[in-house]
This record gives sequence, structure tokens and C-alpha cells, in this order.
Amino acid sequence: MTWQLASFALLALALGAGFAWYERARPSAKVLALVATLAALAALGRIAFAPLPSVKPTTDIVLLAGYVLGGAPGFAVGSVAALASNVFFGQGPFTPWQMAAWGGVGVFGALLARVFGRDLGRWPLAAACAVAGLAYGAFLDLHLWVMYAGEHSMSEYLVMAGRGLPFNLGHAAGNVVFCLAFGPLLTRALQRYRDRLDVTWRPLPVPGTGAGTAAAVVAALLIVLGTLVAPPPAQAADRSSSRAVTYLAKVQNGDGGFGPAPGRGSSQLHTSWAVIGLAAAGRDPKRVRRNGRSPVDYIVRGIGRVRGIGDIERTILALRAAGRSAHSVGGRNLVRELVGMRRRNGSFAGLANQTAFAILALRAAGRSRNDRTVRTAAAWLINQHNSDGGYNFSGKGGRSGIDDTAAALQALVSAGKRRSKTVSRAANFLAAQQNADGGMALTPGQGSNAQSTAWAIQGLKAAGRSPARLHRRGARSPIEYLRSLQGSDGAVRYSRSSRQTPVWVTAQALTGFSARPFPLR
Repeated sequence: MTWQLASFALLALALGAGFAWYERARPSAKVLALVATLAALAALGRIAFAPLPSVKPTTDIVLLAGYVLGGAPGFAVGSVAALASNVFFGQGPFTPWQMAAWGGVGVFGALLARVFGRDLGRWPLAAACAVAGLAYGAFLDLHLWVMYAGEHSMSEYLVMAGRGLPFNLGHAAGNVVFCLAFGPLLTRALQRYRDRLDVTWRPLPVPGTGAGTAAAVVAALLIVLGTLVAPPPAQAADRSSSRAVTYLAKVQNGDGGFGPAPGRGSSQLHTSWAVIGLAAAGRDPKRVRRNGRSPVDYIVRGIGRVRGIGDIERTILALRAAGRSAHSVGGRNLVRELVGMRRRNGSFAGLANQTAFAILALRAAGRSRNDRTVRTAAAWLINQHNSDGGYNFSGKGGRSGIDDTAAALQALVSAGKRRSKTVSRAANFLAAQQNADGGMALTPGQGSNAQSTAWAIQGLKAAGRSPARLHRRGARSPIEYLRSLQGSDGAVRYSRSSRQTPVWVTAQALTGFSARPFPLR
């Protein structure tokens, strides 16, 4: 058997195994549609940039598809994109090699997510895309060596690789530029789509005979009737989120800001939370306007009133959630000011809560998880958990609370500690505190409230848990509890016993409806 025939045989086996893997996953019609759309986008990206040798967004799109959706869909996107784009460029013996190479890029993206989690920042993702570009080029250099070399010696391969090096470097550089431009945006869009498709089917118990069979039939009928009346959980959450956004837009003040309640004067505190809630729901806060003024305009105009460490942290999160830089706001660099508040032991104000929010704010502002300030803060925070796995506002020793535990958990995940035992124990603590009504309390043993429930949802989601599947002792899920507090106008009450609907409660409930952990960008 010749080198060429052997290589094609191996490629055929690899491609066949990849597509069999994808088929065995039994993708739904929605996943098939998404994979086809991404493959078309990747193919069009290659065609659109054809005048620029090696510069194409295809590799980035394929890698991000695998990073978010998994190895099998990533492989399918890459291999189909290669085959489809060659309808334009021309098919040839190189097509199976390109299919295998880009399919491998999709699998590489899935491996990244498995090893590092799906919260890599903009620059680490761009570096991964650069590596994928170089690996793609090396694989196609191997194709040239196998198909066209004479002696198939290592020296021949090195010569071919050397000739292709400028093109491969151009490919890698282009990947970095494309990823920096649209990588995080595409990742968030795909993650939202994936979360809506994340459904687990639980079979009914196999009934016996007689009364058991009759009961099973009645149960089945009730399930069918329930599906006809009640919307699916994801749709219900979207509807609740949309109604809450409508309510916030209605109670916005004329200066663009938000107050603690409808008709009350605006403040930086409540406006920032409103911005964060709107962004969590996928609404651009800059487009929510009253008298031509947005809440982001209000924050920027009053930036001089932002002084305390907590105010700075929250304002950075709000600005970044709205896509606004926090490095230059009204003549101030909030990020630099926050970094200057770090203590020698790595903490901020010596408090677990403030340190957690500092990490979240810095990560949202673009600081890498390997940034010295982020690393030292995370190292200090990871040692502040209590024996039950929870966190107190001040740190180790105080009674653990839901809000502070969820904030610390999200901060540690954002800092790259998702696979640590501390994060796992914190998530276990949150799940164990679910009340019989499905909600969470500020501290264990108290009544449930919307704010703590929303924080718990964010924390569980950050740790890789599904809040929609948390039904401790048969209770409804935390998201269902949140929905039960929403009125016909879209406002969310603080608790079932409360009749007041503070604006900030509705804003924070939005982060629960959407299950979006910090940082939002």
C-alpha cells in the first residue's frame, strides 16, 4: 500500500469515527440547526477573507463551537465547514485533510473547556486560537509531505514546514485578531443557546399491574395536560425576564437612573444594580432611555460620588456589563484605584465579601486570572471558608450566609479555581440550604427571599450546577421560586410575605432568571 492510500485510509477512519461520534450523541433538531449555521458561518468566513492568504476566522469559529457545545458538535462544525467552503475553492485530495484538521480544532476547543472550564478570558482564548492555527498548518504540512514528498524523510518535512511557516504565522496572528474582536461575544451567545437546550429527561418508574398501572396512566395524563398548560422552564424564565425588563424600563427616572422604588430619586447604588440586571437579561443598558438618558449616562455623570471600595467594585461591574470601559470614566481610572486598595495579604478591606467583589470587578475589567492582584486575592479568599463550606461577609469564623457564599464562589471560579474543593464545598453548601418553598434565605433557617435566591442561582451556575434541577426534598427549583414572587406588572417582591417591590430586587432577580454568573462580560 502506498503512502497516499494509507493516509487516505487513516483519514477515512478518523472522519468516520468523528461523524459516528456525533451521530451517537443523537443531536436534536435545534442542535443540528445550530451546527449547520456555525458550519455555514465558518465556511463563509473563509470565503470572505480569501484575498488574504491564511487569514480567516474559520478556525476561531470552529474552536469556539467545540469550546461551548462539546467535542462532537465542534468536530462536525469544522469538518462540514471545510467540505462546504471547498465547493467555492475547489475540491481535491487536500479536502479530507482540511476536514480532519478543522474537526480536530473543534475537539481541541472541547478539551480546553474540560481542562480550564468555560470561563477563559479574551486573551487566553485568543492564545488558544493561535495555537490551533499553528497546529492546523502543521497538519496540512504533513499532508504535503505524505502526498508529494519523494523519500518521506524528516528533512523533507522540515523543508516543507519551513516554507509554510510564514503562512502559518499569518494564520495564527489572524486568529488572535479575530478572537479578540468577536470571541467572547460569540462564546456568550453560544453559551446562552446551550443553556436553553440543557434538558434532562427522567423516565417514569415502571409500573406494576392493577392499581399501579392505573396510577401510571393518570400520572401520564397529568403530565401531558401540564405540558399543554405550562410553558417549558426555559421559556417561562425568558418570559419572566422579559416582563422584569419591561417593568424596569417603566420605572426609570427622567435623569436616566433608578431609585430604590418607583418615584424615588436616582442613586448610583440602585442604578448600578439595574444596569447589571438589564445586562444579565441580554438587554443593552445603553439603549434603555428616558428623556434621551440611559442609566450608564447617569452613572458616568455622577462618578464623583463613587468613593468607597464597594461602590467602586459595583460601578466597575455595571460599566463593564454595559460594555463601557472602567479605565477612563470622568477622568478617573476605577480599575487602578481598586488595585491600589489591595492589602499586603492580598485581601481588600480584610473582608471576604469585598475581596470577592474585587476579583469579579477586576476580571470583568479584563484582568487575567494570572494577574498578580487577582491571584493573591483568590489565594486569600480560598482560605476564608468555614467548616460547612460557606462564607461569611467578614471571613472565616462568622456564620455562613447564602449571598456571601455565592459571591465568593463566583469570584473563585472567575479566578480559575472552579475545580478546587473549596468551590465544590461552597456549591454543596448552597444546594443544602434550599428551603421547602424552593427559595434560599439570607442565612440558614430563615425565610426565603428573592435576593438570596438569585445569588444562589448565580453561584450554582458558576460552579457548573443546574439551578433548574435543584429540587431538594421535592421542593420547586430556585428559579421557579423567583417566578412565584413576580407580579402581573413584572416587578418582583422581596419575599412571599412582603408586598413591596423594590427596584433593586427586580434587578437582582433578573440575574436569577437568566442564571448568569458574574462577570457578565
